[in-house]
Amino acid sequence: MVHNVQSGHPGGSLGCAEFFTVLYHRIMEYTPKPFSMEGKNEDVFILSNGHISPVFYSTLAHAGFFDKEELNTFRKIDSRLQGHPATEEGLPGIRVATGSLGQGLSVAVGIALSKKLNNDPKSVFVLMGDGELEEGQNWEAIMFAAHNKVDNLIATVDFNGQQIDGSTEEIMGLTELRSKFEAFGWYVLDMKGNDIDAVYHGLVSAMDESRQGRPVVILMKTEMGHGVDFMMGSHEWHGIAPNDEQLASALAQNPETLGDY
Repeated sequence: MVHNVQSGHPGGSLGCAEFFTVLYHRIMEYTPKPFSMEGKNEDVFILSNGHISPVFYSTLAHAGFFDKEELNTFRKIDSRLQGHPATEEGLPGIRVATGSLGQGLSVAVGIALSKKLNNDPKSVFVLMGDGELEEGQNWEAIMFAAHNKVDNLIATVDFNGQQIDGSTEEIMGLTELRSKFEAFGWYVLDMKGNDIDAVYHGLVSAMDESRQGRPVVILMKTEMGHGVDFMMGSHEWHGIAPNDEQLASALAQNPETLGDY
């Protein structure tokens, strides 16, 4: 998809492929057709780091929200599959425009609180990048969620240690992220994000720990560009597209065993 238009964000998308696969095919309960913006009595997902839209769109298509052929329109003129998820074109599966980093958690907290007020038994999931935790709005949302016991919320941090200009430690060290969330009153889990079995069991554990009076966050250790040898671990693949030779090399590499889930 990214190669087709020579534009997009492959690194983070590859790093979160296992997470999206397990979340949409084994954890969440939802109805793709007809798609409901309200999401009543459905689990809801918000992608805060909206630039990894390629993996999100691919997941939605494979989950039945729209035809897979539409993936070929990614980032093209008049496409519903914009570079960052948006709502004006009515793409099924997208409930809020995201990609202005630092805002998705606030939205997810609001949706989760609305579900609690309306006695909706379903959960709200949100994925954030570790780099976007440099945005102060996140910490207000983190404080608010714990104070208001928004315990139907499960947040996941894509902890790959990379952002557009370099490593997170170089740009703005996050330091003791677990301790920070715990100090704010959240239940914290660690998870290997590029091991599909670990992702499955990690998300199940998060569900088990939810609805106990506090929100849950998963610190998901991933590798940017996972599965493609020349992309792995490099911030340079945050937002550039592979050329023809690189694409052929990437597609020729054997995927790891995906397990039984």
